[in-house]
Amino acid sequence: MEAQLQELIPFLRDRNPQVRHLALSNLLPQTPNGAPHRNIFFSGLQAGGLQPKSKENDIIRDLKLLCRDQLSVAHDAFRALVNLSDSPALASTLSEPAFLTFIVSYIINPQSVLADLASMLLSNLSASSAVCATVLSLTIDIISEPTLPNAFYVPQSRCATSVAPDPYPAGDARAVLALPLLVDAFVQGAQVDERGNDDTSTRIRKGNLHFLASVFANLTTSSAGRNFFLTPQASKTLEPEGEVEYPLAKLVAFTEHKDIIRRGGVTSTIKNCVFHAPAHKAVLSPDSVRVSVPPSTSVAAGIDALPYILLPLAGPEEMDLEDQEKLPDALQFLPPTKVREPDQAVRLLHVETLLLLCHTRWGRDHLREHGVYEIIRVAHENESVDKISEHIERLVMILKGDEPDIDPSEEHPSGTAETSVGVEYASDDDSRIEEV
Repeated sequence: MEAQLQELIPFLRDRNPQVRHLALSNLLPQTPNGAPHRNIFFSGLQAGGLQPKSKENDIIRDLKLLCRDQLSVAHDAFRALVNLSDSPALASTLSEPAFLTFIVSYIINPQSVLADLASMLLSNLSASSAVCATVLSLTIDIISEPTLPNAFYVPQSRCATSVAPDPYPAGDARAVLALPLLVDAFVQGAQVDERGNDDTSTRIRKGNLHFLASVFANLTTSSAGRNFFLTPQASKTLEPEGEVEYPLAKLVAFTEHKDIIRRGGVTSTIKNCVFHAPAHKAVLSPDSVRVSVPPSTSVAAGIDALPYILLPLAGPEEMDLEDQEKLPDALQFLPPTKVREPDQAVRLLHVETLLLLCHTRWGRDHLREHGVYEIIRVAHENESVDKISEHIERLVMILKGDEPDIDPSEEHPSGTAETSVGVEYASDDDSRIEEV
């Protein structure tokens, strides 16, 4: 069987697209982890693909090229690489600059038909710190064109499933940072059409891009990634002289999104960002307040993340009027149809985020003043997972405990050591909070 599969590899380069598709469709079932003949995709890799100059084999090079092919072929090529990208042996060849630039450019182009598969591939690749570093500094070429949906075209995305506009933009290409455009694309991916539908066939953007949330979560496991999301950027990416906002502010509203990948990745991104204690004031402040993240002096509207952290922990239970008045506006008088976050891992992330926000005196005072105790008290009564209950009890002890007799303004959070977690839950030791 393996010899027969090996004989199919040269047909991936056949001139006939039907032959290419037939060969690839027979190879695709061998790409998932655990497939009996998966090793054919790794044969010939020098140094296991782990060295900077490792040489890719023919089949991996072919799959990368086939991602630019016609729809049926490109679809299976993307699927194959998504399946294979869980292996560190392919980390180097799948993250080489030219291919990574194509993947990111393809995702950013709203007309890319397979953008969701490309986002899944980028999500897997961003588990590597080297890929995260590359994405953070990656630039792509764009050509300004006001008549296009995003007012620009991404020439490096051009392929059979991401065709160039007609007529082709006449301007000159210029290099711009890719990450702000990925954030904008992620936000647009959740938008509905003018009739309120989220059917991608009726929208300008062809993909939902939910898996970009996991990319952002992976990026924020590094201080450089957190710095990007916690540094004011132009609200409109291509208008640098306009109003600025924190990139994290564009993401926080998705903690209640119906897709678990999107809301889980955004929740992880928020948690990773609040490991940076000097950012707590910016994260919690309402958008009516302009605030900076030390040591930077650049100011922007507060991110106002607290309502979006608390909403997934809130249920339909009625509260006393006195308790209701303490809550942020978005949490007052919730309807009887309100349900708590059903995924226990995501609920745990929200409670851990609140614990991290208790790391500074200002943060603790803000949580006390805005009804956090009232929400988590009821959440604790309805929680069935012991680990989450234990974290809630710890949070209650901090919020209801006595504070040291010091002026909160004398607290100096900028000296707090940073820690980070990935998309997965970190150990208690990683997220331990010491009272200050």
